[in-house]
Amino acid sequence: MLQKVDIEQEYLQATPDRSHLLRPAFYWELIKRRLLYFLLPFVLVLAGGVALSLLWPAKYFSSGKILVTTQQIPTELVRPTVTTLANERIQVIQQRVLTRDNLNAIAAKFGLFPGRRSLVSASEVTDLMRKNLLIQPLNLGNVRAGGEATIAFTVGFLYEDARIATQVANELMTRILNEDLRDRTNRAVDTTRFLTREYQRQNEEYAAVEAKIAQAKRAQVGTPSDQMQSPNSVAQLRAEYIAKSQIYSPKHPSMLTLKRQLDAFEKAGLPSTEPSQTATPQIGLDALEAQQESLQKALEETSRKLAAARLGETLERNQQSEKFEVIEQPTEPQEAHTPNRPKLLGITVVLAVMSGIGAAFVREIADQSIRRSADLVSVASANLIISIPYIETIAEQRRNRLRTITITILVVLVGVGAVVAAILFMPPLDLLIAQARLLLAR
Repeated sequence: MLQKVDIEQEYLQATPDRSHLLRPAFYWELIKRRLLYFLLPFVLVLAGGVALSLLWPAKYFSSGKILVTTQQIPTELVRPTVTTLANERIQVIQQRVLTRDNLNAIAAKFGLFPGRRSLVSASEVTDLMRKNLLIQPLNLGNVRAGGEATIAFTVGFLYEDARIATQVANELMTRILNEDLRDRTNRAVDTTRFLTREYQRQNEEYAAVEAKIAQAKRAQVGTPSDQMQSPNSVAQLRAEYIAKSQIYSPKHPSMLTLKRQLDAFEKAGLPSTEPSQTATPQIGLDALEAQQESLQKALEETSRKLAAARLGETLERNQQSEKFEVIEQPTEPQEAHTPNRPKLLGITVVLAVMSGIGAAFVREIADQSIRRSADLVSVASANLIISIPYIETIAEQRRNRLRTITITILVVLVGVGAVVAAILFMPPLDLLIAQARLLLAR
């Protein structure tokens, strides 16, 4: 059919005229003309995204929570031996639990990554373990009486089997609790051992000085009979020791002091008759007594610290000090943690629509066909009176519709067939990647 067009004004305006972009009919014609270019990438991207979301192996995350509890007995009565901050202990324990030997032992115990362990090295299995587990401190925001925030942390594991993920999470929590108890107990025991050795050393020094003082005093007195008549005689010391033994235990500091004095007198024997030994200066005796007093104070201080260390060790062994306590046990998850299939499908639809629109737009830009009177400006050198559009017959219209429907059905069938074939026959993607890495390594 022929159509009259007022071309003069549009021709004079030339290329700047873009009024057709504001008309809905232009976009409808564009959709009908480029439907095939839209459908083909749309169906391909959609089929690939659906296949990926269905073939992506599901992984389950099982986690539990551990709370750092305060000491049950007031610190004014019994002070703890271990005073390290909870955050520092968590970091130290985390490094010890996540060693290569521990992670490989856990992987072997629960048979983790059976399809990969024969293809990858032990260090790569360790990296997979560290990648799939989580130890994350949580600050609960509550403040204790001492001014410290309440600390808890999450322990979890991500794996393809929900039951195994729960078992591994429980194993990790058990190892963390045992490591914390072992670490605190060992520190308390080491402190007690150190103070015990220090007390024994100071006790030996005190006994040696005490023996020197006793020998010096006997030398000043001159005879054993005079020494026996002094207030510090062996008989008096022995009587005092027997009397106090009815009140104190043999390990009491007073009992230990009397025992050392008796041993010193018994080992010293009679004084020598040489003038050099009977003429000990008074200044030497005063220095020995000052040294004895200093050692006595140090011995009492060490004894006090040793008693506190023993109480702290008992506190740690009975787990009454600050400790880790399970407040949420790992349970078997019912839903997969990854992938998020609805989200992945939504992203796939968006990408498919964008790819279809992009392909149709590129094809439209590349098409130089003349469809509007404004398109004639770039190719015509004279004024145009009329424009004759292409007249499509009914048979051509039917043929075009049939061709479009046929191509659309074929594309959909191919996409669905590809998805079904991928689901039924393709192995998991992680196994394909591992096999490809092994082939590349060879």
